[in-house]
Amino acid sequence: MELDDTDRAILEALQEDARTPFSEIARRIDMSSATVHDRVNRMEDAGVIEGYHAKVNPKALDYGISAIVGLQVEQGQEQDTLGRLEDIPGVQQVHLTTGSWDVLMRVYAEDADRLRELMFENVAQMDGFARSQTMVILGTPYETEELPIDESEI
Repeated sequence: MELDDTDRAILEALQEDARTPFSEIARRIDMSSATVHDRVNRMEDAGVIEGYHAKVNPKALDYGISAIVGLQVEQGQEQDTLGRLEDIPGVQQVHLTTGSWDVLMRVYAEDADRLRELMFENVAQMDGFARSQTMVILGTPYETEELPIDESEI
């Protein structure tokens, strides 16, 4: 789908705050609310907009520790492993990668004991598991879900 400047302006507004009313977006870009609504629907149908989500603070739910985990799995087991990782509570992201690790995951746990349990009793017991490295996140000075919309930013 080709995005024009109007589509990009709508996407920028929605990335800033997905709860922005279409009427407010329409006012900003000098269009009607109906036009904004139609364009958003078109971008949703085309898969440009994949959804709207609440960003929840993990600490508010007592997840006090986060880690990035690199996994190596036995050759040919990657797809089975990916499917099983999705079912483990605390696993937030799973990425199939190149390089030293076959899979990188981001996990959350209440504390170090729960992280150890997640790794030793869940991940390490999976068929196809070869080895892992867990890197505890000490802080996250920068994180965003927003993508550059303006072509000059890319």
